[in-house]
Amino acid sequence: MRQPAKKMRLQRLAVGGVLFLLALLVWWPLWFLCTGALMPLDELEATIGPALGRAEGMVCWHLLPSWPTLQPLMELLLDTPQFFAMFWNSVGQVFPQLIGQLLVAAPAAWALSRLRFRGRRVLLHLYVVLMLMPFQVTMVPSYLVLHTLHLLDTPWAVILPGVFSAFPVFIMTRGFDAVPRPLLEAAAIDGAGPVRTLWRIGLPLGIPGVLSALVLSFLEGWNAIEQPMTFLKNQAYWPLSLYLSDITTQNLGVAMGASLVMLAPAILIFRFGQPYLELGIQAGGIKE
Repeated sequence: MRQPAKKMRLQRLAVGGVLFLLALLVWWPLWFLCTGALMPLDELEATIGPALGRAEGMVCWHLLPSWPTLQPLMELLLDTPQFFAMFWNSVGQVFPQLIGQLLVAAPAAWALSRLRFRGRRVLLHLYVVLMLMPFQVTMVPSYLVLHTLHLLDTPWAVILPGVFSAFPVFIMTRGFDAVPRPLLEAAAIDGAGPVRTLWRIGLPLGIPGVLSALVLSFLEGWNAIEQPMTFLKNQAYWPLSLYLSDITTQNLGVAMGASLVMLAPAILIFRFGQPYLELGIQAGGIKE
């Protein structure tokens, strides 16, 4: 009996060691940003400057700054007004997308999930096809539509394509599929119409799928690069994701601090939205 127990303990240690190494690989970029934002500029130039062609020698990295300083963050927050302008540009482009998806994608997902009409399956498969298409495929049609509507080079050129995206509709549909049909039949007997049923039953019970779709849409919109780069020529409308590449060549310390500040909202949203993501995935796998 001792031999199998010892073997199982060794297997657990081996699996734990492998998982620990994988966790280190995942956490290394975050540690890289945190320590880089606290490093003096001369130390940053000496460690990663050779990789950018700004110094001679070998690329290296210190686990901890030799002399921690808040100067890069203070310079970013106090002496870089362009950073705040683009930060609020990102906020003004991402959150209207989420509100629009809640108003447009949720009713569409409810209709695809709970209403029975001719062509429903074809329409659902069409949503799947549109969801799988990369931005490079839909870029030209979207550009032509926005040009016809005279919306190019305005924030609406980024907001409207996000509002009418097929991805949140698909995710919310899977979440609404988990709502028990007998409960809907009871609501119909009580005289509740489709809109009231969606508001009183669908959204409260399908909230995991709705919130998981909104969390994923936030992460996608917050980190978007290709869409604003294609549809926004005026830099006054650029989001924060396009600002980072512009300051990397100017000040490495400010670039590290800006990357860390930009990552903070995504980490917070994912941290508090992770339970709903898990519930949404579980709900998507439930069959009546």
